[in-house]
Amino acid sequence: MRKSHPVRRAVLAGAATVSGIVLLLSLKPASDPGSAQAAGQAPPAAAGQAPQGGVNGAVTGDAAQTQYGAVQVRLTMNNGKITQAEAVQAPKGGRSDQITASSVPRLNQAVVAAQSADIDAVSGATYTSAGYKKSLQSALDKAKASGGAQQGAGGARTLTGDVAQTQYGPVQVRVTVAGGKITKAEAVQAPKGGRSDQITSSSIPRLNQAAVAAGSADIDAVSGATYTSAGYKKSLQSALDKAPAGGGSSQASGSGGGQAAGSGGGQAATQTLTGSVAQTQYGPVQVRVTVAGGKITKAEAVQAPKGGRSDQITSSSVPRLNQAAVAAGSADIDAVSGATYTSAGYKKSLQSALDQAGG
Repeated sequence: MRKSHPVRRAVLAGAATVSGIVLLLSLKPASDPGSAQAAGQAPPAAAGQAPQGGVNGAVTGDAAQTQYGAVQVRLTMNNGKITQAEAVQAPKGGRSDQITASSVPRLNQAVVAAQSADIDAVSGATYTSAGYKKSLQSALDKAKASGGAQQGAGGARTLTGDVAQTQYGPVQVRVTVAGGKITKAEAVQAPKGGRSDQITSSSIPRLNQAAVAAGSADIDAVSGATYTSAGYKKSLQSALDKAPAGGGSSQASGSGGGQAAGSGGGQAATQTLTGSVAQTQYGPVQVRVTVAGGKITKAEAVQAPKGGRSDQITSSSVPRLNQAAVAAGSADIDAVSGATYTSAGYKKSLQSALDQAGG
């Protein structure tokens, strides 16, 4: 039998080895996580992702109207991460109470886990879930705008006021502030339907112009649009109240309230902060506070239950709640006897105002 020559066997083995190496090098994994970065391309950001720009404090989204009521979400953020999510408004009454109690805690948990608005709807709570996600996305948008705002004096900032309820529908104002001046004003909500369409189309552009010209909420009502004008001014003021004090530029404000007051070097600025509207069984409660040097120097209710028995309860309880807020320097105050619902709404709105102070 013919034996293979040793040299021939070595040559064949070497050729086989080279062929195997070439085949291995020619293979690529189906998905290479590092290929985009290696090519100098960053992976696309997830839609609705929480901003990672060091945003801190509470951010409240716009109220989203659903078939069963409004949904409004507030986020607490630390270094751009969502640490807490809560619904400050949600459908209530009848069957809605059960759906809200079951779905909202699950939605809150999902947000913290996902760190974005890309969360699943809760089964059996389709409308509430949709409204929640919409308000959540607006909160994330605000946080992103805040985190990406220009540093230094004159950086433009967009501020959305609280919804002001009027006899003919809600009014909500958004302003752009740069260098301490209002550069743009617009109504993101206004009364509509029937006669309201005509009044809104006639009055809102004039109110927008007046806000820019005045640089504050101290503007005249438009003739024939009394309710719309009042709601506009109220929402406009709440938007201006949200402008941060200091920051190298004076803060736009209405009637002098909420203006950054830096008397003397290094002294803390004075801020006027308006809380979100807290709905109670007897009507809305909304609180505005003045904060200076980290202390509450003034508290007032800009909305409180009224009509019938509520007038007496409000006139008796609100002054006591105002005093308690100033004395405590926080929302950790006792309810007024006989005014349980008003007290609860007051404390809730007060806390939302203090959240805006950024600690």
